[in-house]
Amino acid sequence: MSKVLFEKTGRIGRITLNRPEVMNAIDDELPGLLEAAVQQAEADGDVHVIILSGNGSAFCAGYDLTYYAEGNGTGNATQKMPWDPMRDYAFMWANTQKFMSLFRCHKPVIAQVHGHAVAGGSDIALCCDFVVMAEDAQIGYMPARVWGCPTTAMWVYRLGMEKAKRMLFTGDKISGREACEMGLVLEAWPAEELAAKVEALAERMAGVPLNQLMMQKMMINQAIEQMGLYETQRLATLFDGITRHSPEGINFKTRAENVGWKQAVDERDRGIFDWTKNQPTNW
Repeated sequence: MSKVLFEKTGRIGRITLNRPEVMNAIDDELPGLLEAAVQQAEADGDVHVIILSGNGSAFCAGYDLTYYAEGNGTGNATQKMPWDPMRDYAFMWANTQKFMSLFRCHKPVIAQVHGHAVAGGSDIALCCDFVVMAEDAQIGYMPARVWGCPTTAMWVYRLGMEKAKRMLFTGDKISGREACEMGLVLEAWPAEELAAKVEALAERMAGVPLNQLMMQKMMINQAIEQMGLYETQRLATLFDGITRHSPEGINFKTRAENVGWKQAVDERDRGIFDWTKNQPTNW
């Protein structure tokens, strides 16, 4: 079974992240499969609108830390020292651009978020044109505390300076309800109503001619691009590599190897470990 599924119902294309056993966590293959599904939907003249969702208990829990942090995967996420920043940049930039296929696609894309859309999973969701969340779903970029910088940089373009800083200076997760109130996402609904509300929005847009949808999306995206989106993403992608190879980043990875990524992430997110001194906090 593919890690990303595509099917269509009438004028609605449906892309589903399909690694439910790991909350649809991102591995080396998933970004390319996601881009391929977007391209398939883009090329299908019958599809007017795309819904992106996740199988299982979550939309996407970010990068697979069992693969990248507790182990070392292919060695792309953390290299042995001295590290090659351009090798890291090439790897992460490729993934970022695959996520951005959702943004560049000429057809509207709705992210239907339940469970969690966190870390790299928030990057995927925020590249979509709309994010509609369950009220009790969670979104956030916790690696902002250590071992990450959001490469798509969509937080600032969706929230503005102060609220983006509020999220990325803390690494906090917020509920779908809070995300809607903050203006990060379009709508939040009770979990049992989420699918129906997304379907209704998709059906409303599906009646619009493709050329109209394409022109409106291109015009709005152009405004964001002129604000320096791609330049900001390049800086963010470089910084993401630095965070994983800084002294604190190496300490985090070593901690994940020693105690398991779940404990290391818990210590990071609760702020109970001093990554600079590589020891539990004493304040």
